Amino acid sequence: MTMTADTHGATPMTETAAPRANGARTRIRPADLQTRFLAIWLALAVLIVIGAVLLPRSLQASAVLSILPFAAFLAIASIGQSLVIMMRGIDLSVPAIVALSSTVLLGVSGGADAALPIALVAALLAALAVGAINGLLIAVLKLNALIVTLAVGAIVAGLTLWYRQGLPAEATVPAALSDFGEARFLSINSSVWIALILTALVTLVLRKTLAGRNFEAVGSNPDAAHACGLPVARYQAGAYIVAALLYGLMGILLSGFIRNPTLEVGDPYLLAPIAAAVLGATSISGGVGSMIAVLGAALFLTQLGQMLKLMGLETSFQLIIQGVAIALGMWMSSVWEGRARR
Repeated sequence: MTMTADTHGATPMTETAAPRANGARTRIRPADLQTRFLAIWLALAVLIVIGAVLLPRSLQASAVLSILPFAAFLAIASIGQSLVIMMRGIDLSVPAIVALSSTVLLGVSGGADAALPIALVAALLAALAVGAINGLLIAVLKLNALIVTLAVGAIVAGLTLWYRQGLPAEATVPAALSDFGEARFLSINSSVWIALILTALVTLVLRKTLAGRNFEAVGSNPDAAHACGLPVARYQAGAYIVAALLYGLMGILLSGFIRNPTLEVGDPYLLAPIAAAVLGATSISGGVGSMIAVLGAALFLTQLGQMLKLMGLETSFQLIIQGVAIALGMWMSSVWEGRARR
């Protein structure tokens, strides 16, 4: 990938590149990228057709509107996971961060509307702290992302359990937050609109700003980015910090939606965000990702889960299918990378 310099230092051109085995880079045609990111929307269309034939009730307006908030929660978490994967990392601390932000929200607010602003800030700061620790250990100390996020997640889960034991078992979020969690605009839950806004915002930052282009360049080739003067560690750590903030925000929105969150509130978000990221064609080799495609993947997985439930399949089979989806997404990503190299 070619590099150009400006008055502020070396910055990469906006061309997207895929890695070669020998460390060189090869250009990826925009048409290839569009095909890659379009695939999940085609899969969603096929799923909808299958549902219309086999399970028409899954496409009723009431059924679709009922699952959209859960698709929104998954989309927000998946955007964070995608940012981490674009930096060639992985984040297994998502459930712990979601549970932490939710528990801090309950503890600080005490269910009172007057304390809600402070509780929201505290919950986001708690998530931010975990993301900063992940970023420091991985980007600065160069420790393995899989091990670090797994270990940090376990520690955070333990601290959250200790803190939660001091709270009433029936603790609920403030009424103002639960009202917001149930609020609708044009018959669509407020969380869905927030997910759409975040998707658009992150897409604009990645595609239309210098920081976004530098972020993609660091993910595509950290060594070349470092040689051009880009602060590689800062971008890598920033991915974990921004991701943690998104997880914390999702934990807050989810808590408002369900009113009385438990310690298990984040458990469904260990594998699902990874599945949505890879099905949304986020490159496991780094640097390439589309938040719009990730949004489509979140919709796909949520609708698939709804159809499986209507078919009467147990949760165990749903987890198996989710694992298969991750494996399939990673296989498709590797095939695409191989095609790009050729």
